[in-house]
This record gives sequence, C-alpha cells and structure tokens, in this order.
Amino acid sequence: MRALKYSVLAGLLGVAFSAQCAPVTYRLDPNHTMVLFSWNHFGFSNPTADLGLGEGTLVFDEQQPANSSVQVSLPLSKLDTHVPALDKRLKEADFFDAGKYPTVTFKSTSVQPLGGHKFKVTGDLTVHGVTRSVVLDAILNKIRAHSTTRAASIGFDATATLKRSEFGVGAYVPNVSDAITIRITTEGSVPKVDAFR
Repeated sequence: MRALKYSVLAGLLGVAFSAQCAPVTYRLDPNHTMVLFSWNHFGFSNPTADLGLGEGTLVFDEQQPANSSVQVSLPLSKLDTHVPALDKRLKEADFFDAGKYPTVTFKSTSVQPLGGHKFKVTGDLTVHGVTRSVVLDAILNKIRAHSTTRAASIGFDATATLKRSEFGVGAYVPNVSDAITIRITTEGSVPKVDAFR
C-alpha cells in the first residue's frame, strides 16, 4: 500500500513538473504593444510611426528557450504617424501599397538565448509582398502572473535595423533614409480557456 502511495505521489509530481516545464502560449495584447519604426528625413528630423498590432502569439519555453516562437500580424490600417496626411502617403503605391499589401507579418524561425534574459530572434518579415530574414535583439522584461488580471503574463522589448529598399519600399532614398530602426515593446497573457471559442 505504501509503495502504491509513493507511486501515485511520484506520478503527480512528474505531471506537475512536466506542466511547469511545458512551453506556454501567450496572446500578445494590442493595447500594450507598440511596433515603432523611425527614419531620417533629409537630415533634418527622425520621424517615428507605429504599426499597430493586429494579432500576435508568443510561445515561450522557459526551460528550453530555443524552442520558443513568435508570430504577429500588423495591419497597415493601424499605421499611425500622428500626421494624417503622412499616414495616407505611406500607404500609397510607392511606399507600402496598403491596398495591395494590407498586412505586415513576422514569423520567427529560430530563437537563440544569450543569457541574462537576452535573445536573438531570427524570423521572416514580410513587407510589401517581399519576405526577408531579419534578426531582433530581444530582452525578456518580466514573466509571472499579472498583478491585476492574475493571468500568466510575459513582456519583452526588441530592436532591429533593416533597409526598406530590400522590401521594395525605396522611394526617395537616400534623401529619406534607407535604414529603418525598429523598436518593439509588448506584453501578453495566457488567454482564458473560452477565449478561443
């Protein structure tokens, strides 16, 4: 009988440990996400625009971070420069051509842990119908139950640089810089069981 109790206890502990080590899927929150990109304008200024998040999913394996992944969609309908005329201009055919290519997407292909909560996230970025590999320098800010919702939550920042001309968005280069700086901040939570229904 004692052996049976130990077997049951060991089994329960094994299940609990497996659950603790399993990858966790977080839904990124559009209300706490900013995907900012900036450029140089004729040497005079460095404007910034926000590509609002449509949908985003982060699978994070705390024990084996290399097994993690992230996938997001950024609808150009949410593009915000705080200048309505510029929003409209950037959606025209010689820039994003939002009528033909309405969404920017990113899907990771690898996650490399660097220690100290830092990671290199490589993935396929699709802009203007062109897909290229880019690398995000990411840092995990926090992972724990949220103090208000009690849901398991995660937050991170990431940065990257790219050349817009490589995605077919090269209007006015070099007067308007080819180099684009990207800065991302986001957080997400494990959705409720009925959230996918």
